[in-house]
Amino acid sequence: MKIVITIGGSIIIKDHDYKKFRDYAEVLRNINEENEIFVVVGGGTTARDYIGIARSLGVSEAMCDDIGIEVTRLNAKLLIAALGDYAYPVVPHNFREAMQFASSNRIVVMGGTEPAHSTDAVGSILAEFVGAELLINATSVDGLYNKDPNKYPDAKMFTEVKPSKMMELMSTKDIKAGTYEFFDMTAIQIIKRSGIKTVILNGGDPNNIKTAITGKIGTIILQE
Repeated sequence: MKIVITIGGSIIIKDHDYKKFRDYAEVLRNINEENEIFVVVGGGTTARDYIGIARSLGVSEAMCDDIGIEVTRLNAKLLIAALGDYAYPVVPHNFREAMQFASSNRIVVMGGTEPAHSTDAVGSILAEFVGAELLINATSVDGLYNKDPNKYPDAKMFTEVKPSKMMELMSTKDIKAGTYEFFDMTAIQIIKRSGIKTVILNGGDPNNIKTAITGKIGTIILQE
């Protein structure tokens, strides 16, 4: 199976602990034995810190985005280092390069691509570009909620949801104003048009990714 996995920066670079990279590498190596794997890594707090400095210096938002992208690529390099020979040694800068690198039969790890594209958007576009059968979004919560579970104790998680419902949620103030990690509109639109099976799950435990491949976990985005 061809699988794209997006790992939020808040997961992979949290507390700047090398063990999270090591643990993810172990799971990815195991999955790679029977599947073709692509990974997109986010920037997390580190990227936001750098962007904050850049913004304070008065640079353009496009430049702030570019700085954030560089941080995601540094995180990708760290995961490549953890994977060793199982990973292609170069971080692709675009989807065409990612597809070319995959011919090596190694795990391809990338970060951002261009301004205004979130990690979710990059993962969704990559999944469509390479013809993936499964897209897994590893985030800091258990799945997709109707509102930020970190702010609202009564937030309810969807076990299944359609892209149209996700777009509806995107229009609410809770989603726009909060810090809850949520698919952006570009990602939802790509998933809707491509019909790629997508799973949103808690990436705190890398083993949850294996569960998503063989069983049921988190939130599954259904086709319309």
